[in-house]
Amino acid sequence: MTPGELLGLIAAPHPDVAPLPPAAERAAGVRVLRGVPYGVVEGGRPLELDLWLPGPEAQLPAPLVLFAHGGAWRRGRRDDMGVHTRPWEPGPFERLAAAGFAVACVDYRLSGEATFPAPLDDLRAALRWLGVRADELGIDPLRTVAWGESAGGHLASLLALTHPDPPLAGAVIWYGPADLETARPPFDPAGAATPEALLLGAAPATVPELAAAASPVRQAHADAPPFLIVHGEDDVLVPCGHGEELAAALRAAGSPVELRTVPGANHGWVGLDEEEVAGLFTTSLEFALKAC
Repeated sequence: MTPGELLGLIAAPHPDVAPLPPAAERAAGVRVLRGVPYGVVEGGRPLELDLWLPGPEAQLPAPLVLFAHGGAWRRGRRDDMGVHTRPWEPGPFERLAAAGFAVACVDYRLSGEATFPAPLDDLRAALRWLGVRADELGIDPLRTVAWGESAGGHLASLLALTHPDPPLAGAVIWYGPADLETARPPFDPAGAATPEALLLGAAPATVPELAAAASPVRQAHADAPPFLIVHGEDDVLVPCGHGEELAAALRAAGSPVELRTVPGANHGWVGLDEEEVAGLFTTSLEFALKAC
């Protein structure tokens, strides 16, 4: 046996054909599969997702929410929709599954592992894997809504705007960065230590073409799927102008967009009470259902 044959024998099965992990059942028949490998990066860790599947009463194949977490592209967990949702029981992803969605909470490479466009490539790889396993999972990848918060909202925006095959059905963007070129305090495009610079691998001002490619406002086009953009008016980390300018760019391109700015809301919905955050979640869920 050659070394190559031996490596092929002992290597873990490729995610396209690997057995799925056992599912844990939740209320209303919702099932969750944790740590499902969806991609292999040479020299890097396996890429995984958590998959929430609706109960037996749901109409199949189920529409899909692909969720991208926040954390300044530097940190974060795939199963975290933000500080306000952490104590929810049932949690936000279980609620989406109870409403009839399959939900894929996707890991992507952080800026300490790889620079842009690696995290966007990872979301695309997750969509590809979900398409390969769609029949087995009972999902409809042609009815996919990208949903992201903060840095994940930035990636979800780019995914919705640049993934043509299959095109996405919609995007829900919570306080996501939309412009990596324009100075907005605290962001300085000439800074080499900002989260944006770490994402790109250099200060945005020194790599203008890459910064433009990573800016959702530059990718708006007439065939973009419907967007719901929700942004706090008092956001000190990602100013509300990001959401407003992305909405304006989509409107100018002739693409459908709903913009909701939230008075009194800082980043991560800090400043709102639980009822207000639950209302924003319900609004987003209703948009996603309509988009599909």
